Amino acid sequence: MRGRSTLVNPRILAVTLLGFSSGLPLALTNSTLQAWFTQSGVSLATIGVLSLVGIPYSLKFIWAPIMDKMTPPWWGRRRGWIGITQLGLCVALFTLANLDPKIQPNWVGALALFVAFMSASQDIAIDAYRTDTFLPSERGYGLALFIFSARIAILVSGGLALILADHMGWRVTYELMALLIALSAVVTFFAPEVPDHIQPPKSFTAAVKEPLKDLFGREAIVLIIPFIILYKVGDALALQLMSAFLLRGLGFSLTDVGVAYKTIGFAASILGAFAGGTLLGRLGLFRALLFFGIAQAFSNLLFVLLAVVGKNYSVMISSLFVENFCTGMSTTALLVFVTALCNQKYSATQFACLSALFSLGRIFLGPVAASMVDHLGWVNFYAWTFVISFPAIILLALMRTRVIFNAEAIA
Repeated sequence: MRGRSTLVNPRILAVTLLGFSSGLPLALTNSTLQAWFTQSGVSLATIGVLSLVGIPYSLKFIWAPIMDKMTPPWWGRRRGWIGITQLGLCVALFTLANLDPKIQPNWVGALALFVAFMSASQDIAIDAYRTDTFLPSERGYGLALFIFSARIAILVSGGLALILADHMGWRVTYELMALLIALSAVVTFFAPEVPDHIQPPKSFTAAVKEPLKDLFGREAIVLIIPFIILYKVGDALALQLMSAFLLRGLGFSLTDVGVAYKTIGFAASILGAFAGGTLLGRLGLFRALLFFGIAQAFSNLLFVLLAVVGKNYSVMISSLFVENFCTGMSTTALLVFVTALCNQKYSATQFACLSALFSLGRIFLGPVAASMVDHLGWVNFYAWTFVISFPAIILLALMRTRVIFNAEAIA
């Protein structure tokens, strides 16, 4: 019944479909681009630095107030910005498709940085649209649907893209990804606008000051901020060099990685997201964050096992399934937590600030991961990703008596 009601709810359906546009660029500047560089013979150190192109995801709070205040001349405040960023992504991806990372690594890196900037800007608008339109009771299941759609996109740009590149080349692959972004603009055009009672800030000064004043006035904010930063840091560190680990470290082929790493991982993360959305209502937000965070940490130990046994297809599939399932649950819980923290009046800026915090690990840990692998090897590296997961659990325990955990609002 819930699935049927979702299909006739234009608000939830639009957010679900926009998840595809949100998720598609992520792999194209991360794991897929990493695989392109790896196949081109680029050094591991350069591949590690490549993760820095994701910096805009952590800095998007800087220009989020502009997108909160200004309304484009077409499609309304939220949909207008989504459409503008989708156009920018199409142009950038078509251009990137015609470059060679072996010959033009600097140009490829610069253009990938622009793709990440446009993608981060698109996320600002989509996250604000989702925050403004979802009812509190819809957040757990609605976010699971959003993650489902985003994971489909990541499967396409991360898994299917590798298989296409193996048979058709990288240029055609990236051009097809640009075409998919163009098709996503159709969803943006037909998506309903946010309710009229949600008005933009009266000035740019208000768009900057008021969201931050509201956010930093929360109880236990000194614990909440580091918790958001650290909650997924162990998981983010473990995934930084996953393509290089499977391709170069263990010797799997592009098709092996495309089918197992991306496809199996996709299915597991979707199951995890829906399991997390379902269990969150029964466990409550605090226990969901606690149990899912611990499960996420222990799932990294399976990569230790994979590194020990070497190139073993069954162990790879098992490791990736469990890790992605646990990640799906923890991501759903964290997104509900962050959404509940946002004041709907300042949703674009506040969600941009908070989501930038939990993207720090994914963006800045690439060089750290490369250095750790060089000095420790793959086995000890993945063992440390397990240990690094627990400071967030400690912070969560400290927050329990100072924060009211509720999916509708955090107080």
